[in-house]
Amino acid sequence: MALSLVICAGGLALGIAQHAGSLKREEHPKLSVSMCTASGCISQEKEVVIDQNWRWVHKRGQPVNCYTGNQWDTSICPDPKTCAANCEVGAADTEYASTYGVTTNGDELKMGFVTQGAYSKNVGSRNFLMDDESTYYMFKLKNKEFTFDVDVSKLPCGLNGAVYFVEMDADGGMAKNPTNKAGAKYGTGYCDAQCPQDVKFINGEGNVVNWTATGPGTGVGQYGACCTEMDVWEANSISTAYTAHSCTTDGHRRCEGDDCGNTAGSRYKGLCDKNGCDLQTYRLGNTTFFGKGGVIDTLQKVTVVKMARTVGTSRKFAVIMSRTERRSAPPN
Repeated sequence: MALSLVICAGGLALGIAQHAGSLKREEHPKLSVSMCTASGCISQEKEVVIDQNWRWVHKRGQPVNCYTGNQWDTSICPDPKTCAANCEVGAADTEYASTYGVTTNGDELKMGFVTQGAYSKNVGSRNFLMDDESTYYMFKLKNKEFTFDVDVSKLPCGLNGAVYFVEMDADGGMAKNPTNKAGAKYGTGYCDAQCPQDVKFINGEGNVVNWTATGPGTGVGQYGACCTEMDVWEANSISTAYTAHSCTTDGHRRCEGDDCGNTAGSRYKGLCDKNGCDLQTYRLGNTTFFGKGGVIDTLQKVTVVKMARTVGTSRKFAVIMSRTERRSAPPN
């Protein structure tokens, strides 16, 4: 597969469920990808969807925030199930470009880092490749090649442009969690090997228990979301790394406490290998291989080829495309 990327700098609910946005229609940006065999390549039109964590979380059918800045409104979200019953994951259409800085053109995806929207400033984004408007595209990596072009020439030290695979559910967790009525169409079901606890909805419930603000637009709750992660490209114009992170679980798993591995002294007690097994050429002694003017010259567009011909499993993975300083949600 080939993929081209450019990374530039209401009343009470009647049922208990994490609802899909109803104030407008969700419109995903279209993105062409190519499926290739020895006979040649066939272009297919897919689409991308932004993660639920970047979306407006509002009261059902009303333009009233369930989450503002870095805190839940406890009158709307006093507990996980009530929060899911009362709130919707907001839909997005023109906001992809105007609020999140995410645009597509043919087979090119461009993600801005800081975008000033109509109501707030957005930082970073996390986007998933879709098979159709309601299903993530799932990759079986064994004996396959994954190829994409990327431009990180304007991405400085300190920022991270990433393309990586995680073992999410294709439907965003709807089948496993009946309280999740938003699904992949609205970017639900994210997980990775860091077991992030900043995810606002996990398993179709609000992550409101013991929610603690950690920054101007971020916070963490009692629960995290763990799954196996394969970082095929984490880079800026200065450096890059390739890292495999395994977990003891199969697929998405909600965690808490030591299983998340995010509290003091618990990093190596968690379900996943947070450090991972990586390849980083500069640390291995080749200081001129990657970077501006290097053997791999990041002043130019770079073609990345990843192969899994002799290793791999039958597991299916969703591909994530993000540009963030850290894996945490920006202001909502």
